[in-house]
Amino acid sequence: MKTIIKLAFVSVIALANVYGATAAEFTKGTVKKIDAKAKKVTLIHEELKALDMPGMTMVFRIKDEAMLDKLREGSNIEFIAERVDGKLMVTEIR
Repeated sequence: MKTIIKLAFVSVIALANVYGATAAEFTKGTVKKIDAKAKKVTLIHEELKALDMPGMTMVFRIKDEAMLDKLREGSNIEFIAERVDGKLMVTEIR
């Protein structure tokens, strides 16, 4: 019985690690336009695997206004986009 519980626990941990790695995948993109007033950025991006979207140009909301200081039009970035309350949002930039 203890062995079954240990195996179940290890399986849950392994699945959590796999899901976490997939959910936090960075995508490459290029900043096309910044709208600081509206806290939005237009990005030309590669495929967003976590959101099942092909590469395209689209507008995203920015989670944290401080991220806007890291962005310059024409710069190449890596970012994480998530659907938050039904809206596409950039949650991390590097």
